Amino acid sequence: MTIYTHIGSNLRKTWFLMGLFFIFIIALGWLFAHIFDSQEILIFAIIFSFLMNFLSYWFSDKIVLAISRAKEIKKEDAPQLYRLVENLCITAGLPLPKIYIIDEKAPNAFATGRDKNHAVIAVTCGLLEKLEKVELEGVIAHELSHIGNRDMLLQTIIVVLAGTIALLSNLFLRMSFWRGFRMRRGRQEGYLNLILFFLAILAAILAPIAATLIRLAISRKREFLADACGAMLTRYPEGLARALEKISNDQTPLSVASNATAHLYIANPFKGKQAIDWFTKLFSTHPPVEERIKALRSMVTVTEK
Repeated sequence: MTIYTHIGSNLRKTWFLMGLFFIFIIALGWLFAHIFDSQEILIFAIIFSFLMNFLSYWFSDKIVLAISRAKEIKKEDAPQLYRLVENLCITAGLPLPKIYIIDEKAPNAFATGRDKNHAVIAVTCGLLEKLEKVELEGVIAHELSHIGNRDMLLQTIIVVLAGTIALLSNLFLRMSFWRGFRMRRGRQEGYLNLILFFLAILAAILAPIAATLIRLAISRKREFLADACGAMLTRYPEGLARALEKISNDQTPLSVASNATAHLYIANPFKGKQAIDWFTKLFSTHPPVEERIKALRSMVTVTEK
């Protein structure tokens, strides 16, 4: 019996999210096309939404790896890491993913890819240097759980779609400020245009916030699930608990991390003032490490009983 029980749910969420993105971009395009009396804007919105959905599904992992400056390695480059991943993949019943290294001293890791046959695990040099074997196993098992549950497809697509919504909303807002809107003939139609104008402005402002909140809600929930599945895979929850402690306590900044990709990492990549800032906490991509460690150590207690 597989430990990965949410694959179908994640696939439905992925297609729902892509469909929602498609509908929203077209609706926003229609609003601005009506306001500016330009059908070209609507045509652009339709083509753009199709294109971004296609790119996000097929190329979002490559975009994330490029942003993170991750480089693929072969077995001879890191034989111990490869053996560890191979053994866990055999236990999990998963194909061996490609392994990438990020040349950073901060310990962290993430998984990406559109399915288990096109999956990638990326780890930092700091993770390999600072964790013991059982702790590293816990981290890799966590990332393999994201692959098994297809979390990485959902979370990686969010990077592209959320960024696209923010970019397009900003473009429409600039158009509104620089071009204004065209009042059609007739008082009633003029009032309608005014209402639509303010609705479009409101949608363009709120869209990036809504996209961010969706990204946060999904990523926080998936981290707890991946912790549990990873602990079941290694049968040693304490290894992952200790790894999370070390990663969260390490104050080395991860320079390649950004707000768009932060939710992919196993732990919050932002350190120091950026990590304790109240606004950053409000929009944190990860549940509190203390809660995750507590949940893992409660699994140890249950197992011992």
